[in-house]
Amino acid sequence: MHTPITHQTTLTSVKENIHLDEWSASHTDLPLDTDAQWSIKKHTLHGGKQEGVDMIELDNGAMRITIIPTRGMSIYDVSYGGLRLGWNSPVKEIVHPQFIDMEDNGGLGWLEGFNEWMTRCGVEFAGHPGEDNGRLLTLHGKIGNIPTSEVQVVIDKEPPHRIRIRGKVHEVFFNGPNLELWTEVSTVPGSNSFRIDDVLTNKGKLEQEFMIIYHANFGPPLLEQGSKLLGTIEKLQPFDAHAASEVQRWDTYHQAKDGFAEQVYCIYPSADSDGNAHFLLHNASADQAVSFTYPKEQLPYLTQWKNENTGGYVTGLEPGTGFPHNRSIERKYGRVPVLKPGASRSFGLEYTIHKDKEEVKAAANAIQNLMQQPPQVIAEVIGK
Repeated sequence: MHTPITHQTTLTSVKENIHLDEWSASHTDLPLDTDAQWSIKKHTLHGGKQEGVDMIELDNGAMRITIIPTRGMSIYDVSYGGLRLGWNSPVKEIVHPQFIDMEDNGGLGWLEGFNEWMTRCGVEFAGHPGEDNGRLLTLHGKIGNIPTSEVQVVIDKEPPHRIRIRGKVHEVFFNGPNLELWTEVSTVPGSNSFRIDDVLTNKGKLEQEFMIIYHANFGPPLLEQGSKLLGTIEKLQPFDAHAASEVQRWDTYHQAKDGFAEQVYCIYPSADSDGNAHFLLHNASADQAVSFTYPKEQLPYLTQWKNENTGGYVTGLEPGTGFPHNRSIERKYGRVPVLKPGASRSFGLEYTIHKDKEEVKAAANAIQNLMQQPPQVIAEVIGK
């Protein structure tokens, strides 16, 4: 059944030749059955490598979410009650894709714009750069550096009046993939949670491989010495020998230090009776946290990236259709799904921010109650 809407505005449309540089709406313009003083503001950045970048700030009256349509609908950061989801990247500008050469530095050019809280990796391929069938695949794919073709604001008429920012990103080239990703970021006025709901469709005439990783990155204040990761986890393995050397402390974080080399762990989530995986990252005192849940069948793997380095203190918690090896390796282990012509796959994740000890304890207990036994920690490096 189609949900009636109070308001729908098109901010960008390639088909209709529409692009609004500035736009805003708020609770004063569109009264809803809520006390939350919500607002949406769209503006364009100028100067340096961020020239021409579109930004959308969605404020539900308690939580602010900043979305970047120019960078594949990535989310720059999320703030709630003084707690920020994001990280302090050395890349300070919101870099326009036109200034990024994906093939630079041996296929690592993607890193020149990497500073978002959440960027999608994919969708034809993701993972490490390298050759696959004689072709160079660059780091983490193209989708996060493709400007959005359609951007819409949709506000539900019926309570709880979910506010949705929707965007279409099209990854296509001649005699290659023709993949359309409709993205949606949404929240309810006044709430401490938000959702990401995406639909990937193969618009081509042939079967098409795809990979997608939701690369969500967390820095201070959530990340500090003593921060911990909890989850409904069946088993995990280190990505390489360096990660294997400290696999027993996979769930605990140290303080930042110079020269730390990243550690990556490959996690196989388990699910509750409804098929959902659950994870929680909390700070050392367990009075601030973020939890997230999603259907395991949609995203059967999760990558934990620990970069405890003073040059970029961050951890990535990354649900995906596979791990971040090159596609040639992931295919060998059956972790590269295929879409038939005209077929679609849906992905849905919900994130909640917790701001006091009781909330964090309740969220942690809920995960622990779902675990029949501790995760199996396999010291051997995952197969390549």
